[in-house]
Amino acid sequence: MIIHVVQPGETIYSISEYYKIPVERLILENGITNPDNLAIGQTIVIVQPETLYTVQAGDTLESIAEQHGVSPMELLRNNPYLSDREFLYTGETIVINYQTNKLRTIATSGYTFSYIDKSVLIKTLPFLSYLTIFNYRATSEGEIISIADDVEVIQLAKTYGVAPMMFVSTITEEGTIIREVTHNILNNPTVQDRLINNVLQMMKTKGYYGVNMYIEDITSDNINNIVEYIKKASAIFHSEGYRVLVTTTPVMNINGPIVSFEKLDYSQLSGYVDGILFASYDWARFYSYPSSIFPVNVLRELLDYVVSIMPPEIFILGITTLGYDWPLPYVPGATGATAIANNNAIQIAADNNIPIQFNEAAQSPYFYYIDIDGILHLVWFNDARSFDARVRLVAEYDLQGLSLWTIMRFDTQMWFIINTLYYIEKPYASNYLQ
Repeated sequence: MIIHVVQPGETIYSISEYYKIPVERLILENGITNPDNLAIGQTIVIVQPETLYTVQAGDTLESIAEQHGVSPMELLRNNPYLSDREFLYTGETIVINYQTNKLRTIATSGYTFSYIDKSVLIKTLPFLSYLTIFNYRATSEGEIISIADDVEVIQLAKTYGVAPMMFVSTITEEGTIIREVTHNILNNPTVQDRLINNVLQMMKTKGYYGVNMYIEDITSDNINNIVEYIKKASAIFHSEGYRVLVTTTPVMNINGPIVSFEKLDYSQLSGYVDGILFASYDWARFYSYPSSIFPVNVLRELLDYVVSIMPPEIFILGITTLGYDWPLPYVPGATGATAIANNNAIQIAADNNIPIQFNEAAQSPYFYYIDIDGILHLVWFNDARSFDARVRLVAEYDLQGLSLWTIMRFDTQMWFIINTLYYIEKPYASNYLQ
């Protein structure tokens, strides 16, 4: 795999000619939305196909897979645009496999809301092991505010061999964490028992594979209470055959451009759950200083610490798929960022003829631009280089896998990189497309 960084004067056609890959395939494999106006500093992933096949009349995905000794699921990962189709077209060329040297098999998990565009979900499911459906909200009395329209998503996940996970938190529809509710749950055994039973019954009713419990604001003062609660819940869920994950957000200290994390003894949780996921989805939500989303240098510090206190295979690395756009000047406590899709960030750079910069320590791209109102903006986002650097940490540290916040948009280039580097575990038995 080569990550090509667009240089001044280069076009999609010159890059195509240099690597001997058709323009159409470069666009498809990278999800390029600005092929006629590439941004300087934009990245394009180059992976040479090993086997190509020209579709014949009467071919189906299943027949082509059987002919070449691969699974239909693998064909969908290598040609995700086929998920948008009802039929194959005679004469079109598809990739059977690529010239890759995959590192290992990993588990992948994606967060979604139940109202996700079904075409996006279907395109994403071949790449997933687990689908975490957001958000069953716990109340201070231990009741559950249910998601009414998740049944179709659950069944669709299972069709593609993906295990649906029930996400339980105290996060409101507006994205606010009610800490009083969390405190009441952690300090009231009766409420805990009621909540655990309600979660168990909901998993049985809806057909979930397991539960992903979000624990916010872990501190040295409350970690013992959290551990006891997770221990009790996990014992009950495991006895019923359910998988148990815990998601938490590391306590980050962002002092200007300096980012660090608070070291807590997360190992106390590792003996009771099947995976601990560190998320960063709320990175810019609370008016934080403009910075890369979970810089790689900080991630390495976190991973070095985590694997020193607990088995690395329990750890699931969270990756944020979005970028953030900050208006400047930054005013602490007042300036908030807007979430932005990576392709939209690239389009802004291309439209304004602004070269994309790259921070080596953070392994993240960024640029400044001025909007139509004359306001200066700073954009930090993700490209092939930043995804590659983060995804490779799973193999380097021997972690269980990756979790993506969110999969509401399909990031073609990100999944191309993951598919190039790893085999995807499929824990849920399904006879379809396997």
